[in-house]
Amino acid sequence: MSDLLQRVTETARTAKKASRALALAPTAVRDAALRAAAQALRADEAVILEANVKDLAAAKAKGLTDAMTDRLRLDHARLEDIAVACEAVAKLPDPVGEVTEDWTRPNGLRIIRRRVPIGLVAIIFESRPNVTVDAAALCLKSGNGCVLRGGSEAIHTNIALSKSFATGLRAAGLPAEAVTLLPFTDREAVPALGSLRGIVDIIVPRGGPGLIEAVVNSAKVPVIKHDAGICHVYVHAQADLAMAEQIVLNAKCQRPSACNALETLLVDAAVAQKFLPKMAAALSAKQTEVRACAQSRPLMPGAQAATEQDFRTEHLGLILNVKIVAGLAEAVAHVEDYGSHHSDAIITADESAARAFLAQIDSACVYWNASTRFTDGGEFGFGAEVGISTDRLHARGPMGIRELTTWKFEIVGQGQVRG
Repeated sequence: MSDLLQRVTETARTAKKASRALALAPTAVRDAALRAAAQALRADEAVILEANVKDLAAAKAKGLTDAMTDRLRLDHARLEDIAVACEAVAKLPDPVGEVTEDWTRPNGLRIIRRRVPIGLVAIIFESRPNVTVDAAALCLKSGNGCVLRGGSEAIHTNIALSKSFATGLRAAGLPAEAVTLLPFTDREAVPALGSLRGIVDIIVPRGGPGLIEAVVNSAKVPVIKHDAGICHVYVHAQADLAMAEQIVLNAKCQRPSACNALETLLVDAAVAQKFLPKMAAALSAKQTEVRACAQSRPLMPGAQAATEQDFRTEHLGLILNVKIVAGLAEAVAHVEDYGSHHSDAIITADESAARAFLAQIDSACVYWNASTRFTDGGEFGFGAEVGISTDRLHARGPMGIRELTTWKFEIVGQGQVRG
């Protein structure tokens, strides 16, 4: 066994053992730990932000893009948001122990299906340091242990955040080892975590296609993931065009580095001449590059020609693909062909068209007259999220505390035996 694999194995085994304490802890104790962690984050603000400055300086020296640097940056407001998210998770109903079904068989056996924690969750993520606390908080609330492996670009920030979270665990009398950040960022730690069958119960990768592919290809334990965030907004012939403009600007420009940001705008041919010139001016004011199809390019001054690959690309920046479609059927066909089944929206006042879009688009989140940027655990009322899944088994869409539970069956008899 290599030295790194041994270190990862020992860390995970310790976290697995400590996770039993979380699974058995009363709701009040887990909630107290979350509130204490929030207070520790506030008390440690100076230390955390100083660590973040080191990471930002290293990011600048490495030439990271503005989008990547924005994901990495913390300030007072963002740190307060992280602390508030901890408190929000503490206020959520506890899923652990919830009875989801209860029935009695003809032979008198009573069968109860009850929610229980998954066990030990490994979360592998890149530059967003808020994931360190969001993931830890959701795992704690749902009674799971977790092992976190962040990216090298945020290592100082992540270590500081994890120390503050550990303070909250200890304040509530829970083992700090139940939530563990790997203090190293060697690439070999990813397949090492994925190899730990019997210790790690599930892996959730949060990051770009390269990271997700590396996890999927190497893991020997179950993986929950989203492959990409190629999100669409379709402006239907019956759309309120002022509403459509505001939704497009929000979905594309509010935080373009997010996986739920808009990548391709589809516009019905019936409204294209009226809508696209105004949309082009609004996008230009937001310094957004437009890559347009041959039909839409003359209506959008300054637009570049879109390629086939553009429509299959998650730009994660201020670049927007635009295509004119003949109607609903072509819009649906385009989304199903080019999309990633993440988040897609229709803007229309026609309920029948909206219902058809909602029914036909096979994505984790489908919107009618709203921005795709709402695909987020916090916005869904989950307090935070451990990730967004485009898979179809166990969890789909934003993953909150319920998605971090599985179930077991409890069977109560009075001496029954099977004949």
